[in-house]
Amino acid sequence: MRLSTVILPIHRWSEGQKTWQRAEELGFHAAYTYDHLSWRTFRDGPWFGALPTLTAAATATERIRLGTLVTSPNFRHPVTLAKELMALDDISGGRITLGIGAGGNGFDATALGQEPWTPKERADRFAEFVPLLDRLLTEDAVTQRGTFYSADEARNIPGCVQRPRLPFAVAATGPRGLKLAARYGQAWVTTGDPKIFEDGTPEQSVVALRGQIEKLGKACADTGRAVAELDKVLLTGFTPDRGRPLESVDAFVDFAGRHRELGFTELVIHWPIPDSDFAADQQVFERIATEALAQLG
Repeated sequence: MRLSTVILPIHRWSEGQKTWQRAEELGFHAAYTYDHLSWRTFRDGPWFGALPTLTAAATATERIRLGTLVTSPNFRHPVTLAKELMALDDISGGRITLGIGAGGNGFDATALGQEPWTPKERADRFAEFVPLLDRLLTEDAVTQRGTFYSADEARNIPGCVQRPRLPFAVAATGPRGLKLAARYGQAWVTTGDPKIFEDGTPEQSVVALRGQIEKLGKACADTGRAVAELDKVLLTGFTPDRGRPLESVDAFVDFAGRHRELGFTELVIHWPIPDSDFAADQQVFERIATEALAQLG
């Protein structure tokens, strides 16, 4: 099992770069950031762009993997996104993972002046977005006409440093999204079952996550792919456990052990932010980063 962190882009780079460098010093497998225009309770405070932040992080670090968790079609187009990702992969020396999902009804959904998409339209768009992005990152020139997204002789030369392209970590729980994860993903991402976040129990969450992994396995089987080929990533903080796993090293080891048994290969924990939903003791957080996985055995 690997341990990663997600760093919200809320600090000016003169201060923020220290966090990304510290994440590397602590030995995290990867450091991700959210790809939003603004997000939840942070909407009226500082919030910087994901791809420029990752570019800066790539020049400030040497080893740690970097990525989005997640990018969505809400305000992205495959043609422009592919060009930026190709450059980012080059600048980082091949350390980028693209977390990608269908998006939701948050602030991103209307920031460009559009009406929010229905769940079906989000799924329809995602089903076009991912295959086109896959082509754009693996072929020198792409022409494709779609219902929502098109490309006309779009060039991406010389392509990604990582071959055949940088890895996709596809966030999905529904059948269409899981099919995309099975076909195009090198990893699958979940935050758990949102229906039980408020009133559910950790035990119910484990059952729900087991069910999601079983559905992923079926989607992989239908695609002719072994589910073991995909990394399975849990972005923590959105299950009924909430922040309790970060209260102590022992609590995290227990949490990690239960989820490793389910088949998860990577856990992602939020870098502490005081006076927020992600508040946690920094010293305990750093002890978890450096000690917890060794205790799993």
